[in-house]
Amino acid sequence: MANAKPAAELDDVMLAMDVVDTIRHRELIVERELNSEQRREQLMAKLKSLYAAQGLDVPDHILAEGVTALEEDRFAYTPPDPGLQTTLAKCYVRRSRWGKPLLGILAFALVIFLAWQFFVVRPEATRIAALPTTLQTTYESALAVASVDSARERAGALFAEGESAIARGDEADVTESIKELEALRGMLETSYELRVVSRPGELSGVWRVPEANPGARNYYLIVEAVDGSGNTLAMPIRNEEDGQVYTVRKWGVRVDQSIFDRIAADKRDDGIIQDYILGTKERGALEPNYRIETSGAAITQW
Repeated sequence: MANAKPAAELDDVMLAMDVVDTIRHRELIVERELNSEQRREQLMAKLKSLYAAQGLDVPDHILAEGVTALEEDRFAYTPPDPGLQTTLAKCYVRRSRWGKPLLGILAFALVIFLAWQFFVVRPEATRIAALPTTLQTTYESALAVASVDSARERAGALFAEGESAIARGDEADVTESIKELEALRGMLETSYELRVVSRPGELSGVWRVPEANPGARNYYLIVEAVDGSGNTLAMPIRNEEDGQVYTVRKWGVRVDQSIFDRIAADKRDDGIIQDYILGTKERGALEPNYRIETSGAAITQW
């Protein structure tokens, strides 16, 4: 018995809402008949008739409640004002439409971020952290191969440059010092003979007129470095004419005219240069041990 009254009140509210809905679907009636008490009564009579036609007996107080509710906009929906909260609420309501695509995008972005961290950022951070150790190790390996003071001095100078770069936090210069030490070690480990090129159809020597002294001539023998297996090596050679270093397999070594003329006569004799070895470069040394007088100046183009 205690629940009977609330249930009845709920039914009354639902009926009143239905009345409002019925009136709203008949806007012409509302506009013409809600201007006076007489028209209000006529509206209620019409509503009662409409419900009776549907077999429903709606009490007058419910009809009156519905008309009053309509007048007061009690059951009317008023859209919220535009704003951030409204926009966020609409987005939340529609989350089933954009949620899965957004989660997919976020998941893809997370995979990319983790891959970048794992394959790029972490290895690079590890490499940078190891630069001091790498510099020390590379220096020691170059020093172990060096057999002459000039090579040791060169290794020490590169190591000092690297340490200075570490102190000022210049990673690029540290890396460059390590690369130069590696190149130095590779050069020290290499041994070869410096031979005058003596193949048919190839020059064995050239002369040049220096720009600074047009009345003079500079003489060069064309040479190549050949290792113990007969392989011609690519060597870093500084061109004295422009000061640039080029990696080449043949270059010209500057010699006195007397040596140039002697080699030229040797080749003219039978087309073969008998005394073709100009020097040898031993493991651990920086420069070849020349058998002739030369400053070591060179050209890389002719």
